[in-house]
Amino acid sequence: MKQLSLKEIQDKYADGAAVSSAILRKLQRDPRTGARRLYQILAKRYEQQKKERNRVCAMLHFERLLWKAGIQYIAGVDEVGVGPLAGPVIAAAVVFPPGTEIDGIDDSKMLDEDVRIRLDREIRQKASAVGLGVVEVEDIDQINIYHAGIRAMQLALSNLPVEPQHILVDSRTIPGFRQPQNSFDKGDGINFSIASASIVAKVYRDHLMTELDSKYPGYGFASHKGYATPEHQRAIRELGPCPIHRRSFDYIREICGQYCDLYYSLKERGYACTSREELSAWEFEVKTAEQKLSFNENKKLHLTATRLWKRMARVTL
Repeated sequence: MKQLSLKEIQDKYADGAAVSSAILRKLQRDPRTGARRLYQILAKRYEQQKKERNRVCAMLHFERLLWKAGIQYIAGVDEVGVGPLAGPVIAAAVVFPPGTEIDGIDDSKMLDEDVRIRLDREIRQKASAVGLGVVEVEDIDQINIYHAGIRAMQLALSNLPVEPQHILVDSRTIPGFRQPQNSFDKGDGINFSIASASIVAKVYRDHLMTELDSKYPGYGFASHKGYATPEHQRAIRELGPCPIHRRSFDYIREICGQYCDLYYSLKERGYACTSREELSAWEFEVKTAEQKLSFNENKKLHLTATRLWKRMARVTL
């Protein structure tokens, strides 16, 4: 290490390369002031990398048990796009060779776009098989969003070029498959294969929504990907729904002004409440108006009341 200049040492580790304990020991013994400063920087990176390795190892715990038992084809499955007001639901199924590790794998919602795209590329390079399932808006409106998510995962598994021996899935069981399945609550954040599937599905859907933005301009699909952002809601009010909007979603009808005038008046007055007394009086008014409102209008106003009381509690803390 003493034969290297400080510039050479810095260049060697400038790109985030993995830091070994042996390198740290040599730097720690180097008497040069610059080397001691570099030791402090790399020691911090070493601890961060160690923490990341431990996190990924924890996510791989179940796969390693199955690999050790001789199970080679383990499919992690997840879907994305259940919440948006527009666009298809996408699911992915990913199978890795035994022993695969990829640093940085996590729930796709926890990663920024550049990281997701980089990891998607690495997942596809290292995976034994990747399958995708797409359920279009017409089918979502026909079978409902829950069953559309199930259907997308069935398609993703069916589209794998290998037959999985074991299936790992996020928060549900996928009907129609004889293989053993394990369901993990919030699995995209705690299981390696499921998280990888969530990344592949998310990157694919985001790219698709960006393409649909040019086909249906004015809605901002490239930026919000179909979610109910204020920008998206304004566009729906001004332009009306387009062919890829989910007409079965009741929220679309609300945004388009298809609820009764009393509903919109009550909702506006609720958000104008500034005290507990006003909110209590408003909630009583909502209750007395129940017979004049539809089931969905009543449901939404009760949800609004819950949100307003939570907001009031935060303000008065």
